[in-house]
Amino acid sequence: MKDEIQLRPATGDDFAPIFQLLSTVFHEEIDGELRDLEGVVYERDRSLVADDAGLVAGHVQAFSRDLTVPGAVIPAAHVSGVGVLPTHRRRGLLTRMMHRQLREIADAGREPVAILWASETSIYPRFGYGPAASRLHLNIMNREVRLPAPPPEPTGRLRMGDPGALHAEMSAVYERLRPDRVGWSSRDDNWWKWVLGDPKDHRDGATKRYAVVHEGPGGPTGYALWRVKDDWNSHGPSAEVQVREVVAEDPETYLALWRFLLGIDLTRSVTMRLAAVQEPLLYLADEPRRLGATYGDGLWVRVIDVPGALAARRYATDVDVVLEVTDPILAGNTGRWRLTGGPDKATCTATTDPADVALSVTDLGAVYLGGTALSALVAAGRARLLTGNDPTVALGWNRLPSPTEVF
Repeated sequence: MKDEIQLRPATGDDFAPIFQLLSTVFHEEIDGELRDLEGVVYERDRSLVADDAGLVAGHVQAFSRDLTVPGAVIPAAHVSGVGVLPTHRRRGLLTRMMHRQLREIADAGREPVAILWASETSIYPRFGYGPAASRLHLNIMNREVRLPAPPPEPTGRLRMGDPGALHAEMSAVYERLRPDRVGWSSRDDNWWKWVLGDPKDHRDGATKRYAVVHEGPGGPTGYALWRVKDDWNSHGPSAEVQVREVVAEDPETYLALWRFLLGIDLTRSVTMRLAAVQEPLLYLADEPRRLGATYGDGLWVRVIDVPGALAARRYATDVDVVLEVTDPILAGNTGRWRLTGGPDKATCTATTDPADVALSVTDLGAVYLGGTALSALVAAGRARLLTGNDPTVALGWNRLPSPTEVF
């Protein structure tokens, strides 16, 4: 049976069957508007299908985008659209597709890491992906939260409008901040169309999406995207503000945006699915428990090229350490690697010197963005500290990674 199902690159005729498969796998209706929107970012030459006598039975793809890592911006394969039809599970198709994709990324030699969002977290460690960037889900009782008062003489003002009309201002802010925000991905015009896309059938009864931009004396300094889901109960209005994204370059902008979002009329709650673990709102609210913060996983990282990936990022402190890495899929990663670097530069080369740390490529991916402490993996028995040369502090960063979008 295995040999009858062939893995092959997608063709132009596969687009509709691929999205039908994804609609089935993820239990959602992918209508024409959403399919057209996702087609804007679709990269056919990076799309792989499992072909069972003409039936698209499985699929995996990657997007070509950059990723901000500690101290640098690097190319990263953004893996998405992973699925196998229910009728074709337990045949090894997912393993075959994921292994082939990893080898193709490695052979291309352009992207030292791959990243994804895991639909089921038990699946992807099998392929070397480690949990590298977490997130918070906020469910705020906005009438029970008070924020500091605005400055007596604010330096900026808010301007609300249609997201498409404010695209240029939002893009300018995002691009200005992106190089320092670990976990953020690049957005060209097509990706902005995807981010701002707003199919009516996927609003779940909420309004269209709105945008608000904060403008300072020198131009835009931040923005927020949100929608409102109306509700009334026996106590009166009880609508929910659903926040998609809040981006701010300074504390005054951040405070102004959140004061606006928490103060929208006729609302009683504000939710945000992709808040940062170090979200400043946690330290501004007078009743932080009323923010209803819950913790969840976000980006998963797979190191494709160990020396390339480790040399590409920067380190919180000077480091000179030998890592012994095991990788059962990409054999070229298995071995001992001497990492030397600091805040300004880094190198990583093969070595025969004794190892200071032993870990799998999965756990190397987990620590890569500075969001998972190596010491926690050592305490869990996943990694082993073989000498007193512990690089935990160096592998961290001044700001935890904060993924902003599911792709």
